[in-house]
Amino acid sequence: MNQNDKSYVIGLDLGGTNSVFGIVDANAKVVAETSVKTKGHNDNAQQYVDDCVVELKKIIDQVGGIDKIRAMGIGAPNGNYYTGCIEFAPNLPWGRNVVPLAKMFSDALGIPVAMTNDANAAAIGEMTYGAAKGMKNFIMITLGTGVGSGIVVNGQMVYGCDGMAGELGHVIVDPNGRECGCGRKGCLETYCSATGVARTAREILTTTDRPSLLREIPLDQIESKDVSIAAGKGDEVAKEIFEFTGRMLGEACANFAAFNSPEAFVFFGGLMKAGDLLMEPIKRAYDASVLKIYRGKAKMLVSQLDDAKAAVLGASALGWEIAMEKGTALNNQENK
Repeated sequence: MNQNDKSYVIGLDLGGTNSVFGIVDANAKVVAETSVKTKGHNDNAQQYVDDCVVELKKIIDQVGGIDKIRAMGIGAPNGNYYTGCIEFAPNLPWGRNVVPLAKMFSDALGIPVAMTNDANAAAIGEMTYGAAKGMKNFIMITLGTGVGSGIVVNGQMVYGCDGMAGELGHVIVDPNGRECGCGRKGCLETYCSATGVARTAREILTTTDRPSLLREIPLDQIESKDVSIAAGKGDEVAKEIFEFTGRMLGEACANFAAFNSPEAFVFFGGLMKAGDLLMEPIKRAYDASVLKIYRGKAKMLVSQLDDAKAAVLGASALGWEIAMEKGTALNNQENK
């Protein structure tokens, strides 16, 4: 079958908890979706790929089979755009070494596969379809199991010399702070991720006797959504947790502004469902901390794309990019 007859790409948003797949057409419409739990699989990357392919084939069949798929793009924690590998991802039990995930999916599906950092994929999706459309300088902050970031300067993603630039979640905000999965202490991720919010809750509940709705939940089962629900009901401890989280993130963003003077910070991920409980302290801390020459310039925006669609669409854009490259190479070879 001629390559040009294929009409879809696959986008994968690989998160620390869930992996969301979307089959996307040329008009950026997600025509089929499925998901797989990221953890488990006996902590074996090949088992993870095998399990994903089983679920993928179900939705691939819905669009006419693998011959309809031109390529696949992946957004993954510590995903290297240059090598197609996940490199030392602390939140992926099977990804804590170097895993050639793009090649593994390519071998399993028989299609070209490209990969980038999950937050970079979200930024590409937001720049193309969402709140950052038309912007050439912005920072995407993803708040999920960890804290990720995608940095766009002069309309281009920042990858650095090795494909790994932009790990703002691992900027140290407290040198004597919490242990991070990356092996260091005090990374932003340990405070401002969904897991960081839960850690803050447990710290307060174990070090004080303050009344809170959160005490109705077993300590080791508290999640960020529980804190959000309690805060929405007026729980003072829960509101304080979001105030602390927002202050840490707002101060960090004030520092980030110094290196690329962004038009906007775009926040994305499940933690943003807390709404103003988190966004208002972010804004206050940013305004109080940012260098005067940057004050009042950057917008604080929440992703306009629902759920994982920013990352899925961004990953699919990588799929279209490699499909075009492969198609061009194939045409050149046929014309020789």
